[in-house]
Amino acid sequence: MTPRLAYYGDDFSGSADVMEVLAQAGVPTRLFLDPPAAEEVVGLGAVGVAGVSRSLPTAEMEGVLRPVFEKLKALGPPLVHYKVCSTFDSSPAVGSIGRAIDVGVSVFGGPWVPLVVGAPALGRYVAFGNLFARSGQDSEVFRLDRHPTMSRHPVTPMREADLRRVLAEQTTRPVELIDAAELDSSGGRGSCRAEASARQEPRPPNTNPPVVLFDTVGEPHLAPIGRAVWDLVSRSPPAFAVGSSGLEYALAAHWREAGELPSPPEFRAPPVEQIVVVSGSCSPVTARQIEWATANRFAEVSVRPDEWIYPGGTGVAAGIYETVSGHLAAGRSVIVHTATGPDDPRLGEANDRLERLGVEGRSAELLGRFFGALLGWVVMSYHARRVCVAGGDTSGFVARELGMRSLELVAPIAPGSPLCRIRSDDRDLTGTEICFKGGQIGKQDFFELVRTGRRQT
Repeated sequence: MTPRLAYYGDDFSGSADVMEVLAQAGVPTRLFLDPPAAEEVVGLGAVGVAGVSRSLPTAEMEGVLRPVFEKLKALGPPLVHYKVCSTFDSSPAVGSIGRAIDVGVSVFGGPWVPLVVGAPALGRYVAFGNLFARSGQDSEVFRLDRHPTMSRHPVTPMREADLRRVLAEQTTRPVELIDAAELDSSGGRGSCRAEASARQEPRPPNTNPPVVLFDTVGEPHLAPIGRAVWDLVSRSPPAFAVGSSGLEYALAAHWREAGELPSPPEFRAPPVEQIVVVSGSCSPVTARQIEWATANRFAEVSVRPDEWIYPGGTGVAAGIYETVSGHLAAGRSVIVHTATGPDDPRLGEANDRLERLGVEGRSAELLGRFFGALLGWVVMSYHARRVCVAGGDTSGFVARELGMRSLELVAPIAPGSPLCRIRSDDRDLTGTEICFKGGQIGKQDFFELVRTGRRQT
């Protein structure tokens, strides 16, 4: 069976988010670190590749994305999705979504490119082209340019909420909008303008296919969006689409209405006695989660920039390892972090050190290697059954340092950050459970939910 969908995630935690949505909808899905061979996807309904393009300089993106897109195309899925963060983290200089769209169109073609960013289950909403997001899943909703984290993001601060304007700085491609009023007028039954566009004859290859952005204000918008995208797929395969896991939520809603999905399996995980969390997130959401956890029997290990920023290695970690070892031997869960919120002075110190060493722009890589080595030691030395990584930019580098081959869903924890099981050529690592958490995901007790295997309510 050929997968009905393949996707490339621009960061690791977001890639696991898509796997969670599809698997819970009854679509067997596996997430790989590199494009899989055809024999590795037999029996799968969807296949993902977790990448790091969100943190790449725009000039390097084509060299990374084009070979991956071509390999995914060779697997034969009718739809390939470039998965972006639901807070649209990008800029003309770093992680450009517009550049990724241009590369995707050059590989896949198509009459138009669906863009679905809103994901109500994650507290992400697009209204008349503007993106709104919660800051953690128990906060109020903020317009993106007034969001307490995204407006101050250290790499890609979002100073504009209108996604059409954001993309206009990243691509010359026209961006059209299917707004909430048009979706509502279709009532989930008729055809919206995007479906009519999908029925047109494919445009000549020298034209400039537009991006079509969909408003997503609530759950009722999902099925009409999914139907419009799947109609494009049926008429112009292989289709190329862009967006958050909102695209998969929309497709699943349509497939469910059309009776194309089986009953999903039940996913659950038993509690474990202790876990190790590593956090490179500077989000205030993660800071609140660290504060809650350390007030509830988690041990805290604070890491200074001079302990992890080394251009040729993984930092001077002997003291960190010894401290973590002591806490684990005492039966406590541990959180190792490099920041507690955007005002942590260690962030400025880290930037200064990166500049002095001439490794600006490599913070995600260096921190990911440091954390990956630490977690590998925890798994090997303490046979840890469950670990957690907070911070989307570093997650992919952590996974590569650990030597993962692929992941599969174990159980949902909070929407967007599931508990997964590792597959690796290393038998000691295979079977270890890991959760990758984006900075904006989860309520204050998130890390305790990971330890107990309970789902957020």
